[in-house]
Amino acid sequence: MVKRKAFMFLFVALFALTSAANAKTLRWGFASDALTMDPHSQNESPTINMLRQVYGTLVKRTAGLKIIPDLATSWEAATPTTWIFNLRKGVKFHDGSAFTAEDVKFSLERAAHPSSDYKPYVNTITGIKIINKYKIKITTKAPDPILPSYFTYVFIMDKQWSEKQGVTAPANFKANEESYAVRNTNGTGPFILVSREPDLRTVFKRNPDYYDGRVKIDKLVYTPIKEASTRVAALLSNEIDFLNDPPVQDLARLKATRGIKVMSTPQIRTIFLGMDQSAKTLRSNPDLGKNPLADKRVREAMYRAIDAVAIQKKIMRGLSVPAGMITAPGVHGYDKNLDQRIPYSPKVAKRLLADAGYPNGFKIRLDCPNDRYINDEAICQAAVSMLARIGVRASLNAQPKSIHFKSLSNSESDFYMLGWGVATLDSEYVFRYLVHTRSPKIGAWNHANYSNSEIDALILSIQKEVDNKKRDKMIHKVWKTIGDDITYLPLHHQVINWAMSDKVNIPIQALNETYFYQATID
Repeated sequence: MVKRKAFMFLFVALFALTSAANAKTLRWGFASDALTMDPHSQNESPTINMLRQVYGTLVKRTAGLKIIPDLATSWEAATPTTWIFNLRKGVKFHDGSAFTAEDVKFSLERAAHPSSDYKPYVNTITGIKIINKYKIKITTKAPDPILPSYFTYVFIMDKQWSEKQGVTAPANFKANEESYAVRNTNGTGPFILVSREPDLRTVFKRNPDYYDGRVKIDKLVYTPIKEASTRVAALLSNEIDFLNDPPVQDLARLKATRGIKVMSTPQIRTIFLGMDQSAKTLRSNPDLGKNPLADKRVREAMYRAIDAVAIQKKIMRGLSVPAGMITAPGVHGYDKNLDQRIPYSPKVAKRLLADAGYPNGFKIRLDCPNDRYINDEAICQAAVSMLARIGVRASLNAQPKSIHFKSLSNSESDFYMLGWGVATLDSEYVFRYLVHTRSPKIGAWNHANYSNSEIDALILSIQKEVDNKKRDKMIHKVWKTIGDDITYLPLHHQVINWAMSDKVNIPIQALNETYFYQATID
């Protein structure tokens, strides 16, 4: 009997050691951390990418960007203004509670809360009715043909957990509001949050009850590493396995390194500069007494002063495409003819400034993130140098994205950098956030404060138009108008690169989202 017990003990010990050896840990690095773990607080891509590991959505996209079921198994437009979603049965939140229609209704209503950055995603919804435990009816104020596309980004929370933790409303990011949901989660996604140390380390473990049993990674460790050279060194020294923002200047070196592989694809994201056109004076230069950015001639002069081709060649190492629109190929409504830049010409730019009453230029501050986009600070440094040649003396204010985006949210910037991806792959998403006049429910990221009543009406018509030909004509008119008005200064469409151990297999995705539930380690 003693021998048998000893044998059993040895067997269990050996099994535990074997299991530990076979456990798959993937160590993930990036320049900056998620802004929050509250799933409706900030519509910012790295934050979404982190939340995607924990929370589910009604529908999701494949690596090839096709919409497929997630927490909803099927959906249909029962009438032009009514959608029916059938929900997945047997799904559990990470704390073991059951997922039901109550959670969907709660989450959609939470996303519409005044403190949510997801209000534009749900601003056409007028009613949510629970038909039964696993079926829900959603009513919109007018036909909304792309509503399911928006639902790929509205994360579903546990109603009971949210009520228990006092987080029924999203944390107000711009007011620095702290809540339990900022650092803690309870989702249905492929990974469970184990520990969260903002700007240091975040650890996840595999969700054993995830409905899609393909998850092969047992542990996911995320480490933000701000310095580019340090990130590369961490990958080369095997301290991390996956890097989804390798510096472009190090790509050749990484490609030539044994045991490392690099993947690239054009990203659906455009980098541009925004200008507050409605302020009476410049916040950064009040002594000027007026706002030069309100004059289209000044905006055109600044556009012509920036050499996007030089930025492409010298700063982006060829891994960008100079842009004339603030949306990229792959987005419905993109027009190659409108994506042509106004010719670079400092000479014409100086004449335009003089005609506008600024023959000697003016001073302004350029606000820029230094840990968000590919070579963001270097791009802004180049823009500052180029603008100086025409007399626009821009002082660079480069800071972490957590400060930069808060500054934008609080309307503190005259001139700023922004990059925009398109969650729905439809131009209307760009218009809904960046073009429509700012209001509590729409135009949330229109920090340029562009306002055109005719364009506003067109955007609302685009939202509900089901005739594709009519809709496309309206989309074209909006793009043409904001291009003619020089609402923004487009720079380029990004190309993304992922670098990783050659033992890691994960599909690259044009929206730059990492689907770790599909990852494997050889």
